[in-house]
Amino acid sequence: MKNTIIIALLLFGVFAQAQKKWTLRECVEYALENNISIKQSELDIESADIEKMTAIGNFLPSFSAGAGVRENTGLSFNPTTNQPETVTFLSASGNINVGYTLFDGLRNFRRVQRAKISTLASQYRLDKMKDDISLFVANSYLQVILNKANLEVLQSQNNVTKEQIERTKELVDAGVLPQGDLLEIEATNASEQQSIVNAENSIRISLISLAQLLLIKDYENFDIEDEGYDIVDDGISAKPVEEIIEKAKESRSEVIIAEANVELAEKDLEIAQGANLPTLSAFFGYDTRYTDSNPTQFSEQIYLNDGIAYGLSLNIPILNGFSTKANVQRNKINVERTKFQLEQAELDLESTVYQAYVDAKGSLKSYEAALSALESQELAYAYAKERYDVGLTNAFDFSQSKLRYDNANIEANRAKYDYIFKLKVLELYFGIPATELKF
Repeated sequence: MKNTIIIALLLFGVFAQAQKKWTLRECVEYALENNISIKQSELDIESADIEKMTAIGNFLPSFSAGAGVRENTGLSFNPTTNQPETVTFLSASGNINVGYTLFDGLRNFRRVQRAKISTLASQYRLDKMKDDISLFVANSYLQVILNKANLEVLQSQNNVTKEQIERTKELVDAGVLPQGDLLEIEATNASEQQSIVNAENSIRISLISLAQLLLIKDYENFDIEDEGYDIVDDGISAKPVEEIIEKAKESRSEVIIAEANVELAEKDLEIAQGANLPTLSAFFGYDTRYTDSNPTQFSEQIYLNDGIAYGLSLNIPILNGFSTKANVQRNKINVERTKFQLEQAELDLESTVYQAYVDAKGSLKSYEAALSALESQELAYAYAKERYDVGLTNAFDFSQSKLRYDNANIEANRAKYDYIFKLKVLELYFGIPATELKF
């Protein structure tokens, strides 16, 4: 009995896993956790943190200690008396050295500032990548929903066609309609069956594409939740495009990254200019010696033979083959280059937001036009069906009317999900995080 319960629970777990349907939020969150590019960007942040740790470490004093033991045979200098001796003796020595940079042209200070900016820039790049991947996932997800919606349209209309086949058979058998009408409806059914197979293949392919984007390898059991996704507009599309552009400049990573690159270039220039200034260092050293050839006790020798050295070291750069000057000039050029890149990033963002705004407005008009066309084709189809049912029109004309209605349905679906996606792109530029977009 116990084994039966365990097997039942295992089978239930497998069945539940197979039946799981992923929501859009789950897909986005899973992608953000598992995407390889995101993981690489997270490593960039860790590298930037190491750079920051190294820069802070430059403010700490250097500290080293050393010790040595040796045995001499033959003529050697006694390390405690500095006299030559032809004996075998064991000697030992030890030292401690401390150094500290008092002034280095503020380069260490600016390296810390640069490391902080570099960490922020890495975080901004990660944020941008997350936004981009979230949009890729959303687009792939909506493509699956669109394909499923189209399949529903085709299956629904094919059910009507099958009903018409049965109805037409009765009318042909009764001599009301010619045999050709039945053949026409059956040909329509065959064409619709082919379209259904193609639609099912499109769903399968789009699901595999989404699974690959998420790095999910269980293609057979992967499916999405295709209910409850509709047009949700929080009013951003009604805002002036200038307001959306200003908001994008404040929140979008493209501009923030370019601004951070300018700051990094300016810090690099300051660090390079610091090499023209003197460097002042302080040092302290302690050393002592011992040998067994001296009858004095070990502790006494350590005390008698020790020495201390301390002082300051000043290094003034005078000429190094124009290396420092050339490095400063290169960094000045890089500063100007990053400023141009910032200006270009702002122009590109403005152009992109304008395009997204126009696309959203245009896709809304396309969706409204598609709904209007669908309504007209639905009325035309209903009228054609009534005429066909009473024998006032032939099967070919009825099939053509039905085909136009099917195409109008599919176009309405396409326009709907195209508008949803472009609306979400616009909201993303307005500063709404990808994980908080509403569908």
